[in-house]
Parts: sequence; structure tokens; C-alpha cells
Amino acid sequence: MTEVNRKIHVIGINSYKFEDLSFKLQNLFLETENIVAPNSYFEEIKSWSENGLLKKKSFFSSKSNNELVNLLRSQKTDVILISRGDPLWFGIGRILLENFSKDELSFYPSNTCIQLAFSKLKIPWQDTVNVSIHGRDSNKLVEALKARPSSLSIITDSNNKSLEIIKRNLSELNLIDFYDFWLCEEIGFDNENIRKLNLKESLPCEISSLNIVVLTKTKENYSNNNLPPFGISDHIFKTFDDRPNLFTKREVRVQILADLELPKNGIIWDIGAGCGSIGLEALKLRPNLDLFCIDKRIGSKALILENSKRLGVKPKFIFEEDIINILNTRNLSSFEKPNRVVIGGCDKKTKLQIINKLAQDMSIGDIIVIPIIDIQTIKQLKEELENKNFKTNLNLIQTYKSLSIAEGMRLEPNNPVFLLKGEK
Repeated sequence: MTEVNRKIHVIGINSYKFEDLSFKLQNLFLETENIVAPNSYFEEIKSWSENGLLKKKSFFSSKSNNELVNLLRSQKTDVILISRGDPLWFGIGRILLENFSKDELSFYPSNTCIQLAFSKLKIPWQDTVNVSIHGRDSNKLVEALKARPSSLSIITDSNNKSLEIIKRNLSELNLIDFYDFWLCEEIGFDNENIRKLNLKESLPCEISSLNIVVLTKTKENYSNNNLPPFGISDHIFKTFDDRPNLFTKREVRVQILADLELPKNGIIWDIGAGCGSIGLEALKLRPNLDLFCIDKRIGSKALILENSKRLGVKPKFIFEEDIINILNTRNLSSFEKPNRVVIGGCDKKTKLQIINKLAQDMSIGDIIVIPIIDIQTIKQLKEELENKNFKTNLNLIQTYKSLSIAEGMRLEPNNPVFLLKGEK
């Protein structure tokens, strides 16, 4: 293999001013004849020569494609390639490393546009999730949004209606009110502009093609006066920070509440309550019910109390304790026997023990509902309910959510859930 002596110097910039470069890079420009710059700021870089800063230079305009690779290969002497920010962070660096040896390449990064944006917003960014939809589909964006990070940066693409896609994805995932939407244009350049958009309004007509989006979690300010009576949106519920999707989604929750056939008065036990979404919405529908929330996860009680405030309801008891421990060691006669029971968030053995312990004292017309994701457990749970004189019914809940993509729309399935209902 022929040894290549010339170097490709890949320099990231965040300014069109020559004097903003370090002295080392200024000298490198003065010493290097061949300069390659992206189309979008080719004229600005070329103007350095017209101002007498760079003489006897050959300037080339480029796109990040095969023409650029061929152009760089054809050069016999050193080349400077201008990039934006850090070339190895969602930039041209990856393509160059696929086509040239590491010995041929030298990288000189500047601050990324994301670093600059967060510095302007005065927000820490060490936990930020970074996603690029520049020349890419929006699958990773959707995945990131579903995890609901505290902040999210998005590198956009002016050619595929990125801002409209982000806006629609937020709406489709019920996250419009969950995030503040910061549009950052030409960060680090003279025409820098940062503005917070209201996504319930139309996007601005005039937007620079050099833009990124930063999403930051809104300050929590919930009013239960604006909540619907039924089918509360998922984003209203505070969840575990490390497991934001560990709760019963709206589409399944609505069906569970319907299957419970909630009475005006009575006792409901929400076992494996998590953040309390099922039991608390049941209490909002039927304020005279007595709600017992039970979950063994540390921190569940604080979550349920917070969500109680958001919904404007008050459970009778919240137990941060294993249900089996409650059933085996507590005097159940001091508890009010349930008329409605939801059993979620535990294994098959535990579910069977709960049924065996509670079913014998439940009255005619009382109901147990069990959401199940493991098909192997259905048969034994169904038989156990029927052995305790419960009439059973099994439904499969499979829903799809529309998500916007560059080509239009796709339907994404939610996890299927079996609902086993037993009525005594």
C-alpha cells in the first residue's frame, strides 16, 4: 500500500471570524494552500483570503458526500477541511475515518453547538440525551422521547421538516406540556438567536437552516382543575426517574378502570401500585371509594403522594411494603376487605397467593382485575379464580400509536397486555 504523506486537517469552527481561531490554527491556515469548506459557509471562509489574511489559496466548496472524499483523495499536499463544532460528534469525522487512515487525519474540535446552546441557556448538560435527525430517520428521537429524559438535544435537518416532525412527535407522545422547546439558530455566529417556542402555536415562518433544538423538562406546575374526568394523560403522573415507563399506560388503564365497574362506595386495593396511576384515577372517578395502595419499591409512597396532589385525591392508606408480608404478618381483620382488587407488578406465585388469601372473604359481585404480559401465567391464574367461584373473562389489549416521520406517518405498537377479570 502506497504511503500517503499529505495530511487532512479537520478543523471545527463556531465563528466566521479568522481572529477567533487559536494562534496554532491561524498559523496552520497560513501554511496550508488547499482549503475545503461546506457550501453553507464557503463564502465566509473564502472572504478571509479577500481580506488579505490568506494568500495564494485554493478554495473548494463541498458537501459531505463521495465528491468530497474524491476531492480529498486527489490532493497531493496538505488540506484543511472546515467543519462545524466537533467533527467527531455527529459530524464529518465518521465518514472521513471510513475512507482514510487515521494517520492521514488530524482533528481540531471546537465547542459543539450543543455545548454552546446549554451555556447560553445556563443549564447543566451532563445528563442530556443527544440525538441527530440530520440525514437520519426519527426512530432514535422517538426512543429518546419515550424515556422522557430531563433534557434532550436534537440536531435537525433543514431538508426534511425536522421541526415539524419534532413538534408532532411531542404531541403524539403527549409530551407537549412536559418539555420547554428551545429553538437555537446559528449558535456562536453573529446572527445567533435563541427563543422558546409555544408548540400550541404555529412554528415561526423565518427560521435559519443552521438550527438545533433543546428540550428541557418544564417546571412541574399541575392544576387538577384542567384534568379530564377520565383517561388522564400519562405525562401527568410522576414516575421513577430511572424507570420512567414503569406505570400503566393510558390506553390499558382506561380498560382496567372500565373492567373494575367501580361502585360509588367501597374499598379498592391497588397492589403493585407503582406510581399509583390506576388507583388514583379510580379515586378521581369515584371520590367516595377508600383506596389502599401497596407497592414494595422504595420511593413508591412518595410518588403516590405526589400524584395524589396532582389529581386532587387522597388514598386512605399507602403501604411501601411487600404484599405477601402484609398478608402473612398483619391482622387482616383490621383492614377493610376489598370490593375491587387490581393485581399488577408481581410474579405468578405472588398473584396466586393474593387470590388465595383475598378471594375467600370477597362478596358476590366483587371484582379482581389482573393485567398480564406473560402468556404462560394466564391458565393457572384463570383456574385459581374459577376455583374460588369467580366468573372469568380474558381480553387482549393491543393498541397502536401514530408517529410522524419524514415520509409521513407510521404506526408503532404498544406492548400487548392481557386483562384477566374475575367477578365473584
